[in-house]
Amino acid sequence: MRIEDDDFHPIEIEDKKVFDNIFAKYPIEHSENTFTTLYCWRHYGHYEVAVIDDCLIIKGSTEAYTSIRAPIGPKNKDVLDAVINLACSTPNQAPFLVLEPWQQEWIPQVRPDLEFHQDPDFSDYVYRSHNLATLEGKPYLMIRKQLNRFRKKCPSTVETISDDNFDDVKEFLIRWCQYRECDRYTILKHEKEALIEALDLFYELGLEGIAVRPHGEIGGIAIFEELNPRTAVVHYEKGLPDCEGIYKEINFQTAEVLKDRYEFINRESDMGIDGLRQAKERYHPHHRTELHYLDISSCPVR
Repeated sequence: MRIEDDDFHPIEIEDKKVFDNIFAKYPIEHSENTFTTLYCWRHYGHYEVAVIDDCLIIKGSTEAYTSIRAPIGPKNKDVLDAVINLACSTPNQAPFLVLEPWQQEWIPQVRPDLEFHQDPDFSDYVYRSHNLATLEGKPYLMIRKQLNRFRKKCPSTVETISDDNFDDVKEFLIRWCQYRECDRYTILKHEKEALIEALDLFYELGLEGIAVRPHGEIGGIAIFEELNPRTAVVHYEKGLPDCEGIYKEINFQTAEVLKDRYEFINRESDMGIDGLRQAKERYHPHHRTELHYLDISSCPVR
């Protein structure tokens, strides 16, 4: 079997049905494989997709790299080998990515000749919903104190994101981007674009969200969806600095919404950002969903 670049097409909103059908049979655990992430970030990652023998194959390209992900679907060694060969025809240092735990278990069994490395910067943080919604015990003492301090200083209301407040949420995003100077930085410029895309296609993408209003004006939001039947994924958490501690409230209220529906909450990776890593570790993740990449030296094709 041979897979060519021509077998792929740029990701389109119509592809969501294909993703949904495959993920219903083969649930995913890593946030980077969600349709929402791929579609909303498509202008940054230039994502393309192909379905070969019922296997979903995802390819992405930025200015820095091109990579192809392990097929999602039935365990088909012929498809796997063809994807690896195509990935290794590129000169990149990490041409082939493995994100799903079942893939990380299966691929070394059928391809023991390949060497993989973990990338901790893009391994997701996964928490027990109950822990984030209760903040019980000594490990969460400092977070509880910060949350109580926020509530005393900035009394807030919490509401569901819906047609009724989309305009207010978009106005919040304008203020957030002004604060973060989105237009000065490439990644933030693309994140702004992804956020607006997510809001414009909120229902089509199957998204949910909350908005926190300190003193009556939206100061923070969270946008999330189902990742798999046991896990929700939080794609975006954004807050303004006007009220210190607002991220604690956003996190708590998100978990309050999700705790009775999902055992786990995936809060995505830290992207190698020290402050973000520390913030995510303070909440004591239950586990990490790892990303592994193929060592270019073990590629069968160069």
